Amino acid sequence: MLHRIVITGAPASGKTLFFERVKTELFLSEFIFFDELARQLLEETPSYRSNWNQFHLDIYNRQVEREDNNSKSFITDRGTVDTFAFHPDTAAQVNSSIEKEYKRYTAVILLESSANLGDKFYKTDKIRNESIAEAKEIEYNLKTAWSSHHHFYFIKARNSIEEKFIEFKESLMSIISEKNN
Repeated sequence: MLHRIVITGAPASGKTLFFERVKTELFLSEFIFFDELARQLLEETPSYRSNWNQFHLDIYNRQVEREDNNSKSFITDRGTVDTFAFHPDTAAQVNSSIEKEYKRYTAVILLESSANLGDKFYKTDKIRNESIAEAKEIEYNLKTAWSSHHHFYFIKARNSIEEKFIEFKESLMSIISEKNN
């Protein structure tokens, strides 16, 4: 069974940390991992911040290219449906629909942002510098975009990142065992 799994979430959801940790899990040794494009592109070309339209179009096209040029199971840090949350105009530009994009993936795991736990838990960096309110808005948009996917999982924020990771890993194992049976 070919697995095409998305891990997504608003800033400070643990997405990148969890993504890096699962790369070393033996039960995922046959998987390819696609790192997040947005962070990579912003680090390479900070001027994208003044041209969001091109930025999101480039993310979408690169994501589609790397997924379509791959014949193995994969886990990706964000998927094309994120376009509908971050920049819906991109979907119109590429003549796509949310239903079409859902078909690209067998499952999605949305991680709730620590913004929901308050200042003590919410941290920013040079690339992800959204306020708590902005992070919550992004999360709302992601949840709205993804929640109708037929294999949608939502992992709530927790005071303990380790407890959250355990639930996340169990969800991944469930997705894989369910699809293999």
